[in-house]
Order: sequence, then structure tokens, then C-alpha cells
Amino acid sequence: MSNGERSKGLRPGKLPPALLAELLGQLPTQDADLVLGPAVGEDAAVIEFARSSARLLVAKCDPITFATDQIGFYAVHVCANDLAVTGATPRFFLPTLLLPAVGATVELAQQLFAQIGAACRSLGVVVAGGHSEVTPAVIQPVVLGTMLGEVDRRHQVCSGGCRPGDVLLLAGRVPVEGTSVLARERRGQLLAAGWDAAELEIAANYLFDPGISVLRPALLAAHAGWVTAMHDPTEGGLATGLAELATAGQVGIQVDLDAVAISGLSRRLCAALGLDPLGTLASGALLATAPPDRVDVLLAGWAEAGWPAAAIGQILPAGSGLWALRQGERLPLPVFQADELTRLWQ
Repeated sequence: MSNGERSKGLRPGKLPPALLAELLGQLPTQDADLVLGPAVGEDAAVIEFARSSARLLVAKCDPITFATDQIGFYAVHVCANDLAVTGATPRFFLPTLLLPAVGATVELAQQLFAQIGAACRSLGVVVAGGHSEVTPAVIQPVVLGTMLGEVDRRHQVCSGGCRPGDVLLLAGRVPVEGTSVLARERRGQLLAAGWDAAELEIAANYLFDPGISVLRPALLAAHAGWVTAMHDPTEGGLATGLAELATAGQVGIQVDLDAVAISGLSRRLCAALGLDPLGTLASGALLATAPPDRVDVLLAGWAEAGWPAAAIGQILPAGSGLWALRQGERLPLPVFQADELTRLWQ
């Protein structure tokens, strides 16, 4: 990286993948007990309990910075999703709550604790510790969550497990999380623009229905041994999730964008605010890869569990690039330097 690139300002959102890879390379990440360490595209860390144990410890931390409403719920489920795509069952949650010095109230603290408690109970997760404080360092509530879980080593999955020839699958639709955040955080603006209040309530409720949790389909696929890789597309949307999956597996990807499930409400909401749904917060969807001979049984298993899913593309050999098909035309996969939502907060 040149001196000019080093002094260049950073956009809100995730660090650029090349910079992140460089920075991770400077950290101490080598240990015999670290089965899966930090890497671009991987969702969680996997650690040995003991060499003689069949169980592996899986850990993840993630902050919630876009949403202000229901952030306790988001924090629990976003972390749980990242564990689930490794095949791990979430068990312990440790939240850090940072409340702004201006506007912090007892009622706000009670709301956040209630959200975290309800979300953890719904997943069978125990709150094992954490931290909370009021600080002038933030201007809105921030929840940073750490989730711990475990997986039988026979069922462990990683984002980097995809192989050329695998079929690319999407369970659920996009952008579920982005739709809910937009309806909640831009409600006044949308009402002023003529949106129907009842329709905005439906969009806001995407947080719960269809919901942002992918725990059930991820664990089903991992424990049945149907998948070679899974990934939780979140910040940066489906397109960024696909690029991260390819980076982790050192493969190419071709995705048929016409096969990607996007609800009409999500399309219209993104269009009203000038956003591309492919680059908008995508929690609530699950990316997976599987050999061609496992695809039918995988799709049938997800359907039986109530999860709509489809084959949306294929994994290509390393060096093949990232490609998208739209109405039969082959184009480069769309690239988003930051999640589309960040444009509304700048």
C-alpha cells in the first residue's frame, strides 16, 4: 500500500478487504489450538477445547451501529448467525452497552436489557457477563455483542470450504435486515413522501417476520453434512457476502441475479431511498455451497423446515473472477465499498 493510500480517508462501514487482510497479517494469530482464525470472509473463530474433546469452541463479536431501535435484538441474532454458519450452537452472550451521555435514561437501559433478554431466551442462550456504561464517546446507543458456542468437530463448516463445481445456494431473501432498518430509522421521511403507515409497519416487522435469524437452516445443513461452506451476508449486502465467500475459499463465483429472492416491498423501499438492495444489510439470508448431488436433498430439507431457498449460481476455479448474470447477460458482480445504508447516515 502506497503512502498516498495510507493517508486516504476511510468510509463508514467495514474496512476495505485488502486493508483488513494486511492488518490481520500483522496480528499474532498462530496457535495450535486456533482451528479457524481471523480472515476476510470468515464469520467466527473456532478454538480447540482440548485435543481429546469432540467439541470445538466457537466465538464471535459484532457491534450494532446502524440501528437504534431494537438494537439489543439485533446484537444477539447477528452474533448467533455468525456462529450458526460454522455449525455451532450459540450458548453464552456477553454484551457491552454504550449509552450516549446526552439522552441516556433509566428507561432506555431497561429497554435494551429487555431486548437482549428476550432474544437470548428465544435461542436458549445464557447471558454470561458483559459491561454497560454511559459515555460521551457515542452519540447514539451502541451494543457490542460477544457470543460463545460449541460445535462437534465433525459438523464444523467454514466460509472457505467451497470448491469449484459446487452449486451456490441462497436460503431466505434479501435484504431482510435492511428493509426493517430503513422502515424503522426513516419512518418520518417515508411517511412525508406518501408511504402508507401500515406498509411501513410490515417492513419494520421484517426484523421478526421473516426475521433475521438463520440459526435453523444453518444448523440443519451443517449437522446433516449437506454443505461445503456457509456464510452470513450482513453489512454490504448479498453482493459483498458473495465476494467474501469467494475470498475465503480462494475461488471464483457466478451468480444469477434473477434467481435472487427480493421482495417487492424491499425493492420499492430501497428504490424510494436511492439504494441498491444487493448492497443493503442482508441478515436473514444464508449463503451456502454444496456439491451438485446434494442440492436437491438440501433444498428439500430447507423447504420442510419452512425455509424457501434456491440455487443461484456456481463456484468457479480460482482466478475466474466474480460474475453476475442479469437477464442472460454476463456482467461483473456489483461492488459496494460500504453498505448502501451508510449513504443515508453520511
